[in-house]
Amino acid sequence: QVQLVESGGGLVQAGGSLRLSCAASVASGSIFSINAMGWYRQAPGNQRELVGMITSSRATNYADSAKGRCTMSRDNAKNTVYLQMNSQKPEDTAVYYCKADRVWNGSSSRLRVGTDYWGRGTQVTVSS
Repeated sequence: QVQLVESGGGLVQAGGSLRLSCAASVASGSIFSINAMGWYRQAPGNQRELVGMITSSRATNYADSAKGRCTMSRDNAKNTVYLQMNSQKPEDTAVYYCKADRVWNGSSSRLRVGTDYWGRGTQVTVSS
């Protein structure tokens, strides 16, 4: 019942920048907290790989390919995570997915927690 929706993908020239967003929501009740949110990517013929993760306290962890070029941030009040990608390379071309772990949601009378929620992805294409 937790839905993640990514946005911000598109076509960018090499060296350019993109900012991806991922908003979490639930069909009923509210989201109270999300332990960690992450960005992954999958290029054609490749396995899905981690780009970076950010905890509720905003501690971050990046894959080596993202260090120095990507910055993650989150707005806990909006249940939204962002991925700022700079100095884009053609090899960054992939579908980018958002993931949420340990999402506490529901109402005061019915509290739920779930994990490993994924969005449907947003395409990022970097042209040379």
